[in-house]
Amino acid sequence: MKSPKKATTINLLDFKSPQMRAFHLSWIAFFLCFFGWFGIAPLMAIVREELDLSKSQIGNIIIASVAITVIARLFIGWLVDRIGPRITYTYLLVLGALPVIFIGMSTSYESFLIFRLAIGVIGASFVITQYHTSVMFAPNVVGTANATSAGWGNLGGGITQMVMPIIFALFVSLGFIATDAWRYAMVVPGVAMILCGIAYYKWTTDFPEGNIANLSKTDLDYKRKKKEEGKGAFLTAIKDKRVWALFLIYGACFGIELTINNIAAIYYHDFFKLDLKTAGLIAGLFGLMNLFARSLGGIYGDKIGIKWGLKGRVLFLGGVVFVEGLSLILFSQMTFLPLAIGTMILFSLFVQMAEGATYSVVPFINKKALGVVSGIVGAGGNVGAVLAGFLLKIESLSYSGALAILGIAVAIISSAALLIQFSKADEQVTKVEMDELLAEKELQPEFANS
Repeated sequence: MKSPKKATTINLLDFKSPQMRAFHLSWIAFFLCFFGWFGIAPLMAIVREELDLSKSQIGNIIIASVAITVIARLFIGWLVDRIGPRITYTYLLVLGALPVIFIGMSTSYESFLIFRLAIGVIGASFVITQYHTSVMFAPNVVGTANATSAGWGNLGGGITQMVMPIIFALFVSLGFIATDAWRYAMVVPGVAMILCGIAYYKWTTDFPEGNIANLSKTDLDYKRKKKEEGKGAFLTAIKDKRVWALFLIYGACFGIELTINNIAAIYYHDFFKLDLKTAGLIAGLFGLMNLFARSLGGIYGDKIGIKWGLKGRVLFLGGVVFVEGLSLILFSQMTFLPLAIGTMILFSLFVQMAEGATYSVVPFINKKALGVVSGIVGAGGNVGAVLAGFLLKIESLSYSGALAILGIAVAIISSAALLIQFSKADEQVTKVEMDELLAEKELQPEFANS
């Protein structure tokens, strides 16, 4: 019997095929990691009061929450190439849940900072999600699959802004004081991550054909191929200027999203004098755009790629990032709440489309080192967030002033797309593969690929 191949369509109602099981569980896992990663952000006004934190200390906490993820994403990218996404994700979910649960033990700025740093490791979940969908879906839909799985995962950053204040309020209603309620609230996402880790181990496979361990025992050619591809993969990736151009671009989109996730609730709480729950609800609107905005970036990236090739994907990416920068500048200047909300949603649309468009390009950079490339580019998002964090911690600079500076930087960085070029051979190979898959799809319009 012929082994299953990469899926050429996305059937959201399919929960049986290995491709769609990986799709659904990867976005759910990323969603819960995002929920745990930023679960404390909408409660920072309470934490700030209890631990008597200064603006500079909050800036350090923001930096800590994203700094360790840079290293974690590079390591996870290397690891997933070797042991596969199934085992890697299982370990990350279960072990990453521990600091999420135990941050409630913090009693000082220093201990809170350490736990916030440890929680940042689960941000590496993004790399596994993108790797898993990349190896499960064919070039004609891989951008859409990557963008949708990551976008729905990023949705956790918006939902947590809305839900964590409600969970906090629930514990308060049960009789817990505020200084205890936020601690117990953080147990909820941690437990959910552990349960998801168990499900990921049980119900996913590394590839459409099966798990790495099984394939290496039954397919010697596969084993030799993986060994050859692994040699020098990291060095090859870091020498490719296109990887570093995407690193910069992803820092200018995902890095900015991480920054907004960290400060949005406290920004609306302080600047517009809103209560915790209202500030969280408004901040959550930014993340809710992930429901479709990141998918749009991937969908249009795929459509433009089919019509204009790899060059078209890159030009689309550069244009979206440029508009993102302009919309961030506009948002930073809003002092009237309804306009601030409207421009924030506009900015959110483009920042998340830019993320989707980035990962409609990533799978074509170096297929032999996909995990490494995904890890490096993903790490760029966190480097961007770290640099933004240093800007935000400046006592004399308002959040709105810092956001305006970031918007200018994003618009300038969009020009890095000009460095991402593909040879005529690359374009031709991709076109041939695309044509073959589209022809196969015409013959087999249903999802089955056996």
